[in-house]
Amino acid sequence: MNKRRAVITGIGIISPFGMGVDKFWNSLVEGKSGISTIENISPEGHSVHVAGEIKKFDEEISNLDPKESRRMDRYTQFAMMAAEEAMVDSKLDVEKLDPYRFGVIVGSAAGGFGTFEKQHLVIIDRGPSKCSPFTVPMIIADMGAGRISMKYGAKGVNKAIVTACATSAHCIGDSLRTIQYGEADVIIAGGAEAVITRLGIGAFTSARTLSKRNDEPQKASRPYDVDRDGFVMAEGAAIVIVEELEHAKKRGAKIYAEIVGYGQTGDAYDIVAPDPTGQGAAKAMEFAVKDAGLKPSDVQYINSHGTSTGLGDIAESKAIAQVFGDLSTNKDLKVSSTKSMHGHMLGATGAAESIVCIKVINEGIIPPTINLEHQDEHVANLNYVPNQAIKMDVDCALTNSFGFGGHNASLIFKKYKD
Repeated sequence: MNKRRAVITGIGIISPFGMGVDKFWNSLVEGKSGISTIENISPEGHSVHVAGEIKKFDEEISNLDPKESRRMDRYTQFAMMAAEEAMVDSKLDVEKLDPYRFGVIVGSAAGGFGTFEKQHLVIIDRGPSKCSPFTVPMIIADMGAGRISMKYGAKGVNKAIVTACATSAHCIGDSLRTIQYGEADVIIAGGAEAVITRLGIGAFTSARTLSKRNDEPQKASRPYDVDRDGFVMAEGAAIVIVEELEHAKKRGAKIYAEIVGYGQTGDAYDIVAPDPTGQGAAKAMEFAVKDAGLKPSDVQYINSHGTSTGLGDIAESKAIAQVFGDLSTNKDLKVSSTKSMHGHMLGATGAAESIVCIKVINEGIIPPTINLEHQDEHVANLNYVPNQAIKMDVDCALTNSFGFGGHNASLIFKKYKD
């Protein structure tokens, strides 16, 4: 069976840098940090005071229907905003699409944490009868996908994948598969997250995963550095339009890149920690390379999961070196963790970092890993593009996303060639 080809024809994001791909990309290239002191929740009782918050969000959502936006959790509002940018960018005319071949695969690792907290307090303070009737549709993790499908009339595949921090990478990968096997022509894919809440920060702090570098927020996320002390929570949404190649060509769409490879595995090791050998991550990358019909040497840039945790950075770097070689055998490979700047957007991060790969291919610039001042001797010997972006023509880029529960996903994007 000849599998159909899938390309990216639209991109959209809301991140700690604000609304839009341009703000996101320009900040990364300039090596800017979007991490700051938390303002949207009270710091009382918390030992972690830093995160990648979206400031002044009320101004960003001015074009959402006020009545409907009040019935959406913050994560769904993010999803709607990113989807709108991607759809406008794609120049798709939804009136000309077969609605049953137009789908949505958008997930969230946590769903409506903010709504859950708020309504729980309502029940405690005022009783169960005062709980909002919109609580359930605001909390559940599939409502981003549902809301997007309703707005654009997408009646084809409609689902939300939940695989922790691998969520939106799996959403994009499953969109590729759905198109390859002829079940859709266009899919809105990605993820959204809004977990900077008292519950979110408190729970991840208790799990000993978050950085406590409160006095230097912009230096808190420092992948591969010997002084890293955990990841930095961030919020936002990232959406890409995945389209069947001939469908895109027929309408004269701008093609950003082709999705050529998807690999997915499970560690079967621990509920939180990665397999220290990196075997699951390595296999996901191997499967993605094989799926793309490429050799490891064809991959020029990797946007790593690189969360800035002690165990995670070491395991992933070992996996990368196992598959692609280290500096002793592969001097051309560049690896960077843009989480050093935008933080960890959990279920949205795979799609955000897919956009990074797409922009790298289009712009010929590799964003850096900032705050990498003293590289940990325990991470593999790779070129992590420390602190400053570099210019480089890139035809092929890979992104990794790994989640609690041992979920691993790797995606490969390639410069489009007819």
